[in-house]
Amino acid sequence: MNIVVGVTGGIAAYKTVNLVRLLIKAGHDVTVIPTEDALRFVGAPTWEAISRNPVTTSVHDDVAKVRHVALGQAAELVIVAPATANTIAKMTAGLADDLLGTTLLATTAPVAIAPAMHTEMWRHPATQANIQTLRERGVSILGPGDGELTGGDSGPGRMLEPEVIVEGALSLLAPEDLTGMRVVVSAGGTREPIDPVRFLGNRSSGRQGVALAAEAAARGAEVELVAANITADVLAEARHPRITVRTVGTAAQLGEAMRDAAASADVVIMAAAVADYRPAEASDQKLTKESGILDRIDLVENADIVAGLAASRPQGQTIVAFAAETLSDPEQRRDRARRKRERKGVDLLAVNLADAEHGFEKADNAIEIIGEGGAVVASADGSKRQVARALWDAVQRTRS
Repeated sequence: MNIVVGVTGGIAAYKTVNLVRLLIKAGHDVTVIPTEDALRFVGAPTWEAISRNPVTTSVHDDVAKVRHVALGQAAELVIVAPATANTIAKMTAGLADDLLGTTLLATTAPVAIAPAMHTEMWRHPATQANIQTLRERGVSILGPGDGELTGGDSGPGRMLEPEVIVEGALSLLAPEDLTGMRVVVSAGGTREPIDPVRFLGNRSSGRQGVALAAEAAARGAEVELVAANITADVLAEARHPRITVRTVGTAAQLGEAMRDAAASADVVIMAAAVADYRPAEASDQKLTKESGILDRIDLVENADIVAGLAASRPQGQTIVAFAAETLSDPEQRRDRARRKRERKGVDLLAVNLADAEHGFEKADNAIEIIGEGGAVVASADGSKRQVARALWDAVQRTRS
């Protein structure tokens, strides 16, 4: 695939070197178009060496080939990373005072930008208005994340990691085979309060559920994401005009939100990790060791949300459940997953391996999808976006 990567003048430009490397490694032909300011951070020889294509910033180079529009016309995908506040403003205004500007105006390919700037600049009304305008024009906004920035600052404005940007940008070319469908995805992990400072919970980051929501939106679905205790940097991947986010905390809140959302959904995916039990009573004051209450906490079982959804589903609805397992033997994992699928009454059950390399709080995941009759209908091992792609493919086959 012919991909143009625009690089603008931010310190995050150093991360774009790895982004280009990932695209080259995946077999794509990449042309890097830096701005003059970007070359202050990473020089042209680096971009040429990593992309294996010539690099220039000027519209006056290679005039005979009409390079200032030819690059945009030939591109199948354009990624701008980092996208500074200045570049975002110029894109909104349609300014074309350099090669990147003319390329963006000349292309009809999907465009994805990865904003990177200080929090105050990101939150400024002008930047937010520009972002909204670009979204309305069909530009995909990847991020920004929430984290450490230059100068010791911290907050929203951090450029997403190259792997996430690549996944998000390439997803723009995904088939829109979910167009017209309404899907609901739960993500994250519930927290059951013990007192104002303690809770029962789990290690789910929500990354897999967010990836499922993002993939569905990229393929044309209208998505409601029910997010349980997911950090802002993880939720950044779910910024999409076809995704609405509803935040919850406890299993009871998650159950209520899912019942409301599922009533009119074509597909429901329960990827959130729900606490099996909650304290019988939650204290409104911090419990101390001296009180003796912490020595024994009475627990009550939470309702099985996905089983309840399956039991009351409308006709034609597809329901998918997840089950995290640590069993090292694959057949033992499958047997347990088969029993769980039958017990819960779902169409598909994705059993995911939770070990040192996969599952909770990890970048990668490995799943097998159990379908009708207990058959393994699909499997996937890789990034959580790759796993999401495989799961939606399985859903489509089940519904066809």
